[in-house]
Amino acid sequence: MNAPWIAAQVELLVAQRGHAWLLQGPSGLGQYALALELARAWLCDAPTAKGACGTCDSCHAIDVRGHTDLEVLMPETVMMELGWPLPEKAQSDIDDKKRKPSKEIRVEAMRDVVEFAQRTSGRGRGKVVMVYPAERMNHVTANTLLKTLEEPAGDTRFVLASEASHQLLPTIRSRCLGHTMSWPTLAESTAWLAGEGVNESDIAGLMKAAGGRPEDALALARSGADPAAWSRMPKSLARGDPGLLSNWGAAQTIEALTKVCHDMLAVKAGAPPRFFDGKDLPAAPSFEALNAWSHDLMRAARNAEHPLNPGLMLEALVSRARSALHSSS
Repeated sequence: MNAPWIAAQVELLVAQRGHAWLLQGPSGLGQYALALELARAWLCDAPTAKGACGTCDSCHAIDVRGHTDLEVLMPETVMMELGWPLPEKAQSDIDDKKRKPSKEIRVEAMRDVVEFAQRTSGRGRGKVVMVYPAERMNHVTANTLLKTLEEPAGDTRFVLASEASHQLLPTIRSRCLGHTMSWPTLAESTAWLAGEGVNESDIAGLMKAAGGRPEDALALARSGADPAAWSRMPKSLARGDPGLLSNWGAAQTIEALTKVCHDMLAVKAGAPPRFFDGKDLPAAPSFEALNAWSHDLMRAARNAEHPLNPGLMLEALVSRARSALHSSS
């Protein structure tokens, strides 16, 4: 069952016209879930004002990842994570160790979408192209999609979902109707996380660590993050202790450090912290030290997907954090 804030947005969007939507907002708010439900509603054999019926042959075909009129455009790593089958050639290459699954949306996949958009609908209710995360398109892929958006087949709809829509080509953004994701209430998030099996005593701490984003809170819970350890992390870093970061990958580590840096900059500017309680933060050093650390983290994020040596990278990140915070330890 969809989260209540997703269901409300589905009902809002299916009542509106448009051949292309861009769902945008920060991570953890359900862009993928909303995009899939929109596609389901558009293709449903018996849609209602609230969206898809959930029981027809079309809905079942989407559930089993086999709908002939739905084309998903995603990085191969994301497709595998979400249970979508890869094209036969791509799966064969990966199985034969000829290459690793791509972390960006490949040009070859975009060419399949162009061919798909030109085909006749198999079930007679039009076709849908779903792109997620849309910011993972490279320049060539994005320009190929732009041409299709400019001259779409009459029965093809597009839904793009992004957690970084500012990275998309302005021309792609301008050809889509924009929808900014709604934030759920704390009560909605708490009930949903409990329904997903998260320990109720951990929910408040996980929601704090996730900046109020329920899907990010769920991801933290499933990664084994301990809310108590999270709250201790800023002062541990000031002592040079990696703590729970030692069990995380480069991207997750950089994200956590960025949250520490964000909150310390906020407090320094007189604003409330977002990801930690104020008592969990060491006394902030100068703006200059924090800004320099922030820029270092942004540079590190560019290489987070391909660290040459993950262990050395973690050691360097913790050392840099201690250096930035050392004046307050």
